[in-house]
Amino acid sequence: MTYEILRVLHVIGATVLLGTGAGIAFFMVISNRSGDPRLIAHVAGIVVLADTVFTATAAILQPITGYLLARETGWPLLSGWVALSLALYVFVGLFWLPVVWMQIRLRDMARLAAAQGGPLPEAYHRLYRWWFAFGFPAFAAVLAILSLMLAKPTF
Repeated sequence: MTYEILRVLHVIGATVLLGTGAGIAFFMVISNRSGDPRLIAHVAGIVVLADTVFTATAAILQPITGYLLARETGWPLLSGWVALSLALYVFVGLFWLPVVWMQIRLRDMARLAAAQGGPLPEAYHRLYRWWFAFGFPAFAAVLAILSLMLAKPTF
């Protein structure tokens, strides 16, 4: 019974990470395309909140449930697909942590532009391009982790 509960919690965490990441990216991209600092500031504020409430919570709980699952089943943490998943998880974190900072900066720059009634500064556009670029390797790594979790390959 413990295994089933842990597995459900772990799958929910993985779903939250994937879904929130995809949703955040979608809303940031669509709002950015508008070029409207007020809209971008509003959406970026929601994105920062969602990342804090959902992504951060799942990101903290995911390795805990993963560890408990591995212990429950006897999967070794430092070999095979589990070790590769953990390495990819660290890789995702190395991209996600700067993205959180970037989202906060993008939000703040959009808020300032909206308050001043002016356009978004070039620094906003430059940072947005970095934010966009950081999403691809992180998202690909999350998909790879999910594939490993499902297939549990031996190597």
